[in-house]
Amino acid sequence: MNATHTVEDLAREVNEWCERHDVAPASGQAGERMTERNIRYYRTLGLVEAPLSGGGAGYGEKHRLQLIAIRLLQAQGLPLSRVRELLLGRTMEELQRVEKQGLEELKASAVTAFRPSASEAWAVTPLDGEFLLVSRRGRGVAADVRERLLAVLHPKTKTQRRTHGVTTRN
Repeated sequence: MNATHTVEDLAREVNEWCERHDVAPASGQAGERMTERNIRYYRTLGLVEAPLSGGGAGYGEKHRLQLIAIRLLQAQGLPLSRVRELLLGRTMEELQRVEKQGLEELKASAVTAFRPSASEAWAVTPLDGEFLLVSRRGRGVAADVRERLLAVLHPKTKTQRRTHGVTTRN
């Protein structure tokens, strides 16, 4: 991105970069796709510098790097207030380093992200104070199945016996 571009082009380029590198904000933090509205909002927060010219054009390489840095930091779950502290006043060279190091850190941590599809109906059923059961089809669990699961999760010692929900010691 050597020349200046419109805000639409900038959003498209950042989205393509994020898709190529599998970078997305932490769950629920921001929309997965960069939009013109995001860019304008980030501008008002001081995360992205003003365009070089008016009329929605004038965005260059530094703007692209600022948005990539924002996405990398959001992928780590950082709030925008912290992102602003980390990025304020960064030079092009520093932003290029953030991009390189951020990608290396993401690859090193390589945690598979869980992203259910919109058509799935997930249900969470507490088993006890420690364990939850998650069902993809949104089903609950019968009482006898719950007890068997708890028996596996909390095996009894030789000196403990469970009788009708009450633990007794022998």
